[in-house]
Order: sequence, then C-alpha cells, then structure tokens
Amino acid sequence: MADWVKNGHLTAGGKSLEYACWGPAPSQAPTLVLLHEGLGSVAQWKDVPERLADMTGFGVVAYSRAGYGASDPVDLPRPLSYQTDEATGTLGEVLDALGIDHAVLMGHSDGATIAAIYAGSVSDMRVRGLILIAPHFFTEPAGLAAIAEAGRSYASGDLKDRLGKYHSNVDVAFNGWHDVWTDPAYKAWNVADVIDHWRIPVLAIQGTDDPYGSLAQIEEIDSRIYAPLETLIVEGCGHAPHHEKPEQTCNAIVEFCARLHRLEVEAVSLA
Repeated sequence: MADWVKNGHLTAGGKSLEYACWGPAPSQAPTLVLLHEGLGSVAQWKDVPERLADMTGFGVVAYSRAGYGASDPVDLPRPLSYQTDEATGTLGEVLDALGIDHAVLMGHSDGATIAAIYAGSVSDMRVRGLILIAPHFFTEPAGLAAIAEAGRSYASGDLKDRLGKYHSNVDVAFNGWHDVWTDPAYKAWNVADVIDHWRIPVLAIQGTDDPYGSLAQIEEIDSRIYAPLETLIVEGCGHAPHHEKPEQTCNAIVEFCARLHRLEVEAVSLA
C-alpha cells in the first residue's frame, strides 16, 4: 500500500476486510498488528490502538476478520479449522496489503491463537515478536461451559443487542464462533504444537479470573517454548486485561515493544 491510509477496506483471503491505522507508517516505524477475539472487531479495541501508538511510537493496525465488523460475511458453518485457516490463508495477505515489513503480532483470545499459529506455521521474517492476550491452544471444560452460557445469553438475553452495535451481520459473527466451540468434535481441538516452532520473543498475558481459559494455557507455553518468554499474570482480571486492567497491561506491552526495538537497533549497529 503506497500510503498509510488511516481506515478503509483491503482485500485478503478473497474477502473485503475493514481496517484502521494509528501512528506512523510502516516505512517509518515497526507496526503492531492487532488481531481481535472471537466476537471482536476493529471498533471493539476501543482506545487501545491509539493508546499503544502514542506510548510505543509504533504504528498500529487493527482489522476485522471476515464475518465480523464491517468486513464481508462468511458462509456458515465455519470449519473447525477456522483459526488455522485464518492464520495460514489470510493474515499474511493482510500484512502484504498494508505494506508491513516489520511487525509485532498482538492477538486477543482467538486472535492470539491465530497469531500463535502464524508464528509457528509460516516462515515470515517480517514478524519479530508475539503478544498473546488470553490465548488458547486447547479446550478446557470451564471455557466450553462459558461459551455455552454465552449462547444462552445470545438467545434470550441482551448479548445480541450489545454485539449488534459492532457487527453488520451479528448472527454470522456470533454463530460462526459459538457453533464451532460447542461442536462435540471440537473438544479434541489442540494446536499447542505450534509453540514448539516459535523463534521470536513472546509476551503472554492472562487474567486469573478468565472464564474462557485458565493459567494452563500459559503453562503450556512455558513448558514447550524455545524462544524468549515474558509473562504477565493479571490478578483479579477476566478475559480482557487490555480493557479491564489497561494501565498494567499496556505498560507491559510498551516495555516489551521497547525491548524488542532496542534489540533490533543493537543488532543492526553490530552488523
């Protein structure tokens, strides 16, 4: 992309995807690429992208995956491999479309898993680090129960109305996520082997009171990783530390990005 257009649509994975950018262009600074949760979108990051652009000096870009926000819809049901499909079939094209050549992938929940799969499955020297917020690599009974409860809230509570503010086709957004996770075959889903292949620094962030995933997800990273790992365990926090504990979470992200950038600069000077 010749110009760092602040918002619009790009084409990746055969779909038109909405995106928004903050801060300097890829030619001027590294770029934080934000990947949203299973019911998220560009707008649902709220003030986090602008805050991180200001605090890090990096460019920041967020996009809504197909089926979310103002991006193109998808056909349902989604395949059980939808997270791997997004990582291996679309994410690289997003980086291409935006002209990003020095990226840190920052994902939340499903987005963290997609970032993790990309880093462990695709050889892409543009990606220099991973920030994983509430990642999941395998299912847990409590998390599956929380998703089933979300389904009941969507059917008879106010969740549909709340999500409808952010998604052009809210039924596609919700059912595309919920119906995969509640499929009996999905209990066996496990992508933890991607951790074995990471060769870039990682910051993993997890709330202690997250109903969708436990510290077992972070312990899985720690037990398998061969790359540098930093962790932030946020006490008294649920599924979205960047919203629930923004100061603590954003400070950790900023410090991680600063260390990454300093290592890059030192490596260049030594070369």
